[in-house]
Amino acid sequence: MRIAIDARMYGQEQCSGIGAYIKNLTDALFKLDQENEYFLFMREPEFSRFVSPNERVKKVLVAPRWYSYAEQFVLPFQFAKEKFDLIHYPHFNSPVFYCKKSVCTIHDLTPFHFPGHKMGSLIRRIGYRLVFNATVAKARRILTVSDSTKKGIAETFGVPECKIKTTHLGVDEIFRVPVKSDIINAVKDKYRITQPYIFFIGVWRNHKNIEGLIRAFEILKEKYALPHQLVLGGREDLHYTKVRDQIEKSKFKNDIITTGFVSEEDLPALYTGADLFCLPSFIEGFGLIAVEAQTCGTPVVSTSTSSMPEVLGDSALYFDPHSEEQMAEQIKKVLSEIDLRAQLIAKGKENASRFSWQKCAEQTLAIYRQCLEK
Repeated sequence: MRIAIDARMYGQEQCSGIGAYIKNLTDALFKLDQENEYFLFMREPEFSRFVSPNERVKKVLVAPRWYSYAEQFVLPFQFAKEKFDLIHYPHFNSPVFYCKKSVCTIHDLTPFHFPGHKMGSLIRRIGYRLVFNATVAKARRILTVSDSTKKGIAETFGVPECKIKTTHLGVDEIFRVPVKSDIINAVKDKYRITQPYIFFIGVWRNHKNIEGLIRAFEILKEKYALPHQLVLGGREDLHYTKVRDQIEKSKFKNDIITTGFVSEEDLPALYTGADLFCLPSFIEGFGLIAVEAQTCGTPVVSTSTSSMPEVLGDSALYFDPHSEEQMAEQIKKVLSEIDLRAQLIAKGKENASRFSWQKCAEQTLAIYRQCLEK
């Protein structure tokens, strides 16, 4: 087989979760698959950084950015120059009128519940829906990262569930390697962390409910005089300023640390050094960051919505993301009850062991073969 992957979003630095998915999946695929040829369509700067692991993997430079007009009208001609049998779109966006055999991955349905600034105009909303519908309709198979999202796709688009396959995400091996205390201390110094801390990392957008986490932190400081700092990782979104505004007006703003983009090298130390990881989102397709935290031995307190009970099971405490008081109480419970904390750490590590990129790659490769056998 000659398999193409639209890797324009490749790399965590470019596209956070989707970029990490492409990188980790392809790394695992290239180790697993010793037979088929692959074409990675990439943009700069990742094109120049990427080193092919063998002669069966070819990188192809393309210019069109995701969600652009060029994606629709230029990219198909660049695809057509390469002779492949199947293309995998790792996100919902694909050229509407390009009809080569395809597989797509739908990570979540967040944009339908929290449209964001890009959906401000009617034309953009119509275009978004058109591209989403076309990608799902054309795909031989739809991959998704949780049964929760699978159910949402089936209900929203009327897709038969037999066309949708859940392939859970994996945990990178860097999180399975114990982090030495001197490295943890160096990373804490780098990000100006001087007290025990509660950690969150992710995109700064409205569906992540970071404002709710800040309000819960304020409750913890006022009600219990909690000595902790709140460390918020991830790049700020310039189109979504509410989080920064709330930090600036908080009377505990000196205890709220914002790290900006966190490199892959620093992340295990930040997880390991935290007393607790909190995932406050209104909606999550999989919530990989919570599983990464568990892998590093950090107890997790999580939103009770969407995929999180499926992914975390009984290895976390849950709260209603609309209730800052409940979020604060669950955080306080884990920080103050030693036995509960030890129980969550043990269960968390056991839970995290269920997820690997090798398993994800095996399931994905099986789907490629099914699509081409037909």
